[in-house]
Amino acid sequence: MANKVQKIGFIGISGRGSSMLDLLLQVEGVKVPAVCDLIVERAEKGIEIVEERNNKEYPVTAYLDYKEMFQKEELDAVLIATTWITHSRIAVDAMKAGLHVAMEVGGAASIEECWQLVRTSEETGKICMLLENCCYDRNEMAVFNMVRKGLLGEIIHLEGGYRHDLRDEIVLGRENIHGRLFNFMMRNGELYPTHQLGPIAKLIGINRGNRFVSLSSVSSKSKGLNVWIKENKGEDYDLYGTDFNCGDVTTTIIKCANGETITLNHDCCLPRPYSRDYMVQGTKGIYEEAPDGYGRIYIEGQSEKQHEWDSFKTWREKYEHPLWQAYENDGIKAGHGGMDFLVLSAYVDSLNHGSSPIDVYDTAAWMAVTCLSEQSVALGGAPVAFPDFTNGKWIDREPYRKGTYCLNEVCEVSEEHKENK
Repeated sequence: MANKVQKIGFIGISGRGSSMLDLLLQVEGVKVPAVCDLIVERAEKGIEIVEERNNKEYPVTAYLDYKEMFQKEELDAVLIATTWITHSRIAVDAMKAGLHVAMEVGGAASIEECWQLVRTSEETGKICMLLENCCYDRNEMAVFNMVRKGLLGEIIHLEGGYRHDLRDEIVLGRENIHGRLFNFMMRNGELYPTHQLGPIAKLIGINRGNRFVSLSSVSSKSKGLNVWIKENKGEDYDLYGTDFNCGDVTTTIIKCANGETITLNHDCCLPRPYSRDYMVQGTKGIYEEAPDGYGRIYIEGQSEKQHEWDSFKTWREKYEHPLWQAYENDGIKAGHGGMDFLVLSAYVDSLNHGSSPIDVYDTAAWMAVTCLSEQSVALGGAPVAFPDFTNGKWIDREPYRKGTYCLNEVCEVSEEHKENK
């Protein structure tokens, strides 16, 4: 049976929002009858993107106030791609208005903000899904497949990070209407934790038989942005000499209930190539991200040579996740190597079935790392207790929905998915 057409409102037509809007319109069974942005030009750009994709098959209305959009439009859901510190408040308002929610990634400003998301989702029965695209990256899903097959043994330690030279994007935040600048000026901690934490959390069953227990963070001094301003903007630029609060490198260690440890690195203010530093280490072997785009792997007794790395390329071919096998056959879409399209497809699939592979408990736990990290940094790296957003349900959760986009186990691509293609 064909799924209903999902009418999704889109809020936040930034550079990132524009590309995600265009991809969302390519997902089967989606209409975007309303777009919203505080800036008129961006709101109008949203109309252009929708009309170009839908060949003007249905009218599109632009709003400057998302609450007005909620009142006037008959929507099923919204997608929020605004600045980090506005995601949650819009999400709460949307769920209270009877709409399912997808949010772009970003850390939480407070634990109360996370609890508001959880309680509102529980009270309204509405989905609140973080669009953590890295959960659907090709390498991460192949590693997930291998771990579920037991090839790395029992998982002991994991690492990841957001290591991305964003000095120009951060400093030019006002010129480009981008919110990173003020976060780096005012906050000090792990500001952008979820990209590698999402796949890690799913790999070790966080919120389903496991949970984050405590967190410790330390930050280095802050010099990278000042050097960039001096070399690229000069002494006349008004941010010259600004004391940026966020350290250039923040290192966070998380302890889990089942004994695993996780190390996260946030590193956006120094010159370096992009990396997420993904590493999974178990009792039988280890996977590490590498610059070749595949990574490297060592499995005791199975790698070609003892104590020497294999390229992950041939291992990935052998253990490709079923979703990526189908995706490659269908034709990989744009957006961070294709994972953007998959996470958007997972959201639409969630709307059709009433449950999401990244639920509100995941959303709250992953986002909470930021404000907890700020607390720990302020306390000189002291451990900070992690809230249990499931209120004990992590010990014995209700069954998850199996299907094409499941992130709890490896499922075959459903016949329904194949038919929709």
